[in-house]
Amino acid sequence: MAGNSIGLIELGSIAAGFEAADAMLKAADVELLLARSICSGKYMVMVRGDVAAVQAGVEAAGQVAGEALIDSFVIPNLHESVFPALGGSVKVEKMEALGILESFSVASLIEGADAAAKAASITLMEIRLAMALGGKAFVTMTGSVSAVASAVEAGARAIAAKGLLVNKVVIPNPRSELTGETF
Repeated sequence: MAGNSIGLIELGSIAAGFEAADAMLKAADVELLLARSICSGKYMVMVRGDVAAVQAGVEAAGQVAGEALIDSFVIPNLHESVFPALGGSVKVEKMEALGILESFSVASLIEGADAAAKAASITLMEIRLAMALGGKAFVTMTGSVSAVASAVEAGARAIAAKGLLVNKVVIPNPRSELTGETF
């Protein structure tokens, strides 16, 4: 399946999550990328496809989700660095600066990571989604101090627009130990 658009729905109920995932897949020709429970009893579903199909799927899921809906999004033209960061497969040998964005929701964090990657020449390192985080999510990024600062600000604005920003940090010249498995 082709398509550079993704959609995500985040719910406060696991049962409603299964129902929403089914609705997404029945409503449109989308590819299921992820459907799983996450911390604090939430459930998330992520799909990929062309913009119209993803929008139709997310809308259908939102209709069946009702009060269980926490957050959702559709991102057309997702930045190509988001998927490797979701997999945690990006290794960095040296960091000039380290940026971190932290959110109360998975959906707003992915939107913030996409905005950060589009705003400046940075490398998204890892996007961690609500597993062993009390339902929160965070993204780490690196690049020059000015690029990381610009990216963090852009990502923070996207997350704060939904009222879900927990914190944002830029660390110039971070210690080398931070490039290991500490995230």
